[in-house]
Amino acid sequence: MYESLKSSLNRLKNNKVFELSVVAVIIISALEIGAKTFDLTDSAVSVTDILDIFITVFFLFELSIRFIAEENKREFFKKGWNIFDTLVVIISLVPINDSEMALLARLVRVFRVLRMVSVVPELRILINSLIKAMPQLGYVILLMFIIFYIYAAIGSFMFAQINPVLWGDIAISMLTLFRVMTFEDWTDIQYETMDVYPMSWIFYLSFIFFTAFAFLNMVIGIVVNVMEEEHALERSSKEPSMTELQEEIRELKTMISELKK
Repeated sequence: MYESLKSSLNRLKNNKVFELSVVAVIIISALEIGAKTFDLTDSAVSVTDILDIFITVFFLFELSIRFIAEENKREFFKKGWNIFDTLVVIISLVPINDSEMALLARLVRVFRVLRMVSVVPELRILINSLIKAMPQLGYVILLMFIIFYIYAAIGSFMFAQINPVLWGDIAISMLTLFRVMTFEDWTDIQYETMDVYPMSWIFYLSFIFFTAFAFLNMVIGIVVNVMEEEHALERSSKEPSMTELQEEIRELKTMISELKK
């Protein structure tokens, strides 16, 4: 009976209508969270409370289906997204009214929107790619910090007398350079220093070349490369292995020999 139940729940889990229902409930959860940020009438608050209970029960039901349908229960909690979903569902069960953990429960309900990532495979690939790219991105970020630090020190020494608000010390200078890198009215900063140092445009253009162009393209290249590897792994996991193909061939040969008899 348990195997029959597990088989039925597995079919339900892989059913497209059920998957779309989960996505729809996640969207409703996001809208319900957004609605609570407005000043609502008492009737609207009651509706959101009922919706919150329904969403929590539905997520608990959906997580139970996935757990029961799993062939190897130990493997279920070895997947990071399953652990995340379980924590979100468990903490969502904490009542938020007149509770010391009310703030934590509300914050966790906000993170329920992230369950969209665990449901949609394409989003899961994107997040996994970003996580796997972090070690390589760390070196790029470190190099970018070194460039920021050098240029901030130069800018502070040269331009502090011109505008101490923007170049007063190295910390403020780094914030100013971040503004330059994002192209937020950076020409105003440049023309202000060019009135005193006409060749200071070299400082800005070289900094923009290193950060906004070179390093940004390096970051994009690393992320795209890791995403391609993740897509390749996803495709290979869906393709049958050589052992599985050989097993299927043996089964076919057995069936053919039995038919011949």
